[in-house]
Amino acid sequence: MKYRIGELADKCNVNKETIRYYERKGLIKETSRTDSGYRMYSEETVKRIGFIKRMQELGFSLSEIHKLLGVVDKDEVRCADMYSFVSRKIGEVQQRIKDLKRIENMLNKLKESCPNEEQLHECPIIESLIDD
Repeated sequence: MKYRIGELADKCNVNKETIRYYERKGLIKETSRTDSGYRMYSEETVKRIGFIKRMQELGFSLSEIHKLLGVVDKDEVRCADMYSFVSRKIGEVQQRIKDLKRIENMLNKLKESCPNEEQLHECPIIESLIDD
């Protein structure tokens, strides 16, 4: 099945500019055009855009996805490369979780310092932040 850019955008739930951007960045291959100038995309492009969107949902940047697609497109040692890439990403995610937990704890301590009196002029949270 072949899709024009608007049909592809609808099928993949992205806009046409996203598809053009992916082409410019090399995330999807530039496709041939019909005699009337329309780009025609294959089902393979639909799958590739689906892969890109899923990877973004998992927190991968487009730069990382570009590297991942390089792994996907290779024939040899594909699985080992993907395994190490995903393992590194897990480490990054775990570090972000630790950082977010630390921030959560700091915010909870700030919240606990507040008497929750709406009419109070001097806010202990503000004072604490200014003094640090």
